[in-house]
Amino acid sequence: MTCVLGMVVSREREIRNFVKTPYYKVIGEFGEEKSFKAEWKVTEKSLLFNSPKLYNENGFKKENDAKEFIASFAGKKAKILEVKKSKKKENAPLLFNLAEIQNECTKRFKIKPDETLGIIQELYEKKLVTYPRTDARVISTAVAKVITKNLNGIAKGFKDEEIQGYIKKMSEEKYSTNLIKTKYVDDSKITDHYAIIPTGEGFENYERLQDLQKQVYRIIVKRFLAIFYPQAEFNKISVTVQIDNEEFTANGKVCTKKGYLEILKPKTEVKEGEEENEDLSILNSLKKGQEIEIKNFETKSAETSPPSRYNSGSMILAMENAGKLIEDEELREQIKGAGIGTSATRAEIMKKLEKINYIAINNKTQIITPTEKGELIYDVVQNSMPDMLNPKLTASWEKGLDMVAKKQIPADEFMQKLESYIKSKINKLVIPAM
Repeated sequence: MTCVLGMVVSREREIRNFVKTPYYKVIGEFGEEKSFKAEWKVTEKSLLFNSPKLYNENGFKKENDAKEFIASFAGKKAKILEVKKSKKKENAPLLFNLAEIQNECTKRFKIKPDETLGIIQELYEKKLVTYPRTDARVISTAVAKVITKNLNGIAKGFKDEEIQGYIKKMSEEKYSTNLIKTKYVDDSKITDHYAIIPTGEGFENYERLQDLQKQVYRIIVKRFLAIFYPQAEFNKISVTVQIDNEEFTANGKVCTKKGYLEILKPKTEVKEGEEENEDLSILNSLKKGQEIEIKNFETKSAETSPPSRYNSGSMILAMENAGKLIEDEELREQIKGAGIGTSATRAEIMKKLEKINYIAINNKTQIITPTEKGELIYDVVQNSMPDMLNPKLTASWEKGLDMVAKKQIPADEFMQKLESYIKSKINKLVIPAM
């Protein structure tokens, strides 16, 4: 719990102390009747390589320096240095575990993780979904072998027009329901329970659900159906324009096959064949080595931005993946499997921190900020037992417990080290009698 408070306070202070830094990009416009825009980026061949005038690889510290750089291109010619075309395939995401669905519901509905858990617990008790308190995002081989029962149950019992449309397409297109050799089935990644999926049962209880409960159920069903859909496919193109030793790059991307995105992304968001970059057709027609007209240059102001505050959903993910905060690779791998708390306790940890007034959670946005009391506690711990604020401590304890479970070390040895650590820290805090 102290570690989570540490994450909130550290992030808040990082935001407070952040100073925005402006910088200036250089954008070139190339082409004749139809044109496209490309962004300059420094390379080792560039005259400005390692120049103190640059803030980063594609931005100047001062706008005047960017404008002087633009002026240096007067009277020069541009040519296409490189045209890269590639195809990309993208699988549907893994299934929901509790942390993932809590994060999703916080983003969509602005509700707290314990509220999401309560909703899914209700769905579980009404036999609509599987057990909610799980860290796994895959299903077992045994479940995969009989997964058609879940699909058939949804097809027959769930009277939802949109969902029935997806199932109908699966049938018409003969999408495979054999998941055994896919990334969605992995016995080694399951401890007690597999991912949260619809059971294909309990529909006699569905109409009695509240509207929000129905929406959460539909999200779980859609994530489940998406894993049976084909990959989404994209065509990507990257064009590099050269002027002397300076390079400008433009990128384009188009979805050629929606695949699973048909379920997980709104139709207005991804349309098959629609260009994400309006210049894509122009980029597609370019050939390596051809000269191209320079139409214009401009500077584009940008600025660095502070890290975002945690919301109640992203905090759950941060707790689950606390290893990202740890530099030590072995410890990071260990905590990756355990994180801070468990799927059953993470929401309660946040709830308790809020109840004792260490953190505040905005009801409308779910943004988490520390209270004055929370920051005072943080400072006390930071000055006395700073390890308590570091996920590394949690990781080392989790590692020890894992080694005990695997019989790599005796339980007594772990307890002895733990007691020794606690005593050493407490002794530093004890003020000797005068």
